[in-house]
Amino acid sequence: MRNAAILFLLLSACHAAPAVPAPVTAAVPAREAMTAPAVPLIIAHRGASGELPEHTIAAYERAIALGADYIEPDLVMTKDGILVARHENEISGTTDVADRPEFADRRTTKTIDGRQVTGFFTEDFTFDELRRLRTRERLPQLRGTAYDGRYSIPPFADIVALAQARGVGIYPETKHPSYFAGIGLPLEPPLLHELAKAGWTDADAPVFIQSFETANLKALARRTGIRLVQLISAPDEAVPDGGGVSYADLLTPTGLAAIREYAVGIGPNKKLVIDEGRDTGLTKAAHNAGLVVHPWTFRAENVFLPAEFQGGDDPDGRGDIAAEICAHVAVGVDGLFADHVAEAVAARRGC
Repeated sequence: MRNAAILFLLLSACHAAPAVPAPVTAAVPAREAMTAPAVPLIIAHRGASGELPEHTIAAYERAIALGADYIEPDLVMTKDGILVARHENEISGTTDVADRPEFADRRTTKTIDGRQVTGFFTEDFTFDELRRLRTRERLPQLRGTAYDGRYSIPPFADIVALAQARGVGIYPETKHPSYFAGIGLPLEPPLLHELAKAGWTDADAPVFIQSFETANLKALARRTGIRLVQLISAPDEAVPDGGGVSYADLLTPTGLAAIREYAVGIGPNKKLVIDEGRDTGLTKAAHNAGLVVHPWTFRAENVFLPAEFQGGDDPDGRGDIAAEICAHVAVGVDGLFADHVAEAVAARRGC
């Protein structure tokens, strides 16, 4: 913490912006929390991304201080094979890359998981080049821009070191793994290497690895004992690299049983757990299949909340995230992803 404070003062001198929110008392030390965790687990979605720019060391540190059980880095690859934390490999929305004339020629159009995307991609930059960029708030209209320009893109190795030093779990997501494998930059070998350096190689490690794909999770299950979680998006969407399987197929009793062969849980869109105020029965079905349930993503802004939990008519205003979380606790979820960590921790305490 002393080093982090010194770094903060240095950054403050260089960038005119409000101070990072003051840390609160840290949660129960790491290893104890892992042996007898509170339920549901609070997974800091991209760090404390409701307060600070996502996937920055500052956001992860803030989440830990607020009492998160796990921090979540989304992982993509650099040109020279370094895993870094970004929500997508296209980074024009979360960095200042588009304002850097020296990188103007990197703008291009690619096909990612069947969709054309134009912008700047991590795999076209070396790690040293990416470190020169500064991060930005992905949702400026909701969360402001006060912290834009203050932080760099962190490598996965630094996030692992932070989690281990501060005694929390880590919940990495492999982003577009089949795409990265197809361009000769597979995510899984360096991911397992960094976890192994921390001594995290089996189901006792405070780690979950997640993916929206199935093929890479099945391959990981043959290579590691670390717990795996199958992410589930809208039922009508096809699973990337899933051989024609849809997410609806994964939600059937047969699909859930198949997931249990390679994963310990599912990470569904929260609407698949409670839809229009109704328990869909997914949590019970997953539990019957031997799977834990970690839905995503809980955010305080009205635009992300079901109508019954919104606070007024302003979509940019805030609603009752605690009530939404408690509704999910009531149906038995085992963990949840939250942008607003303080609110999630408080809601768990009060449910």
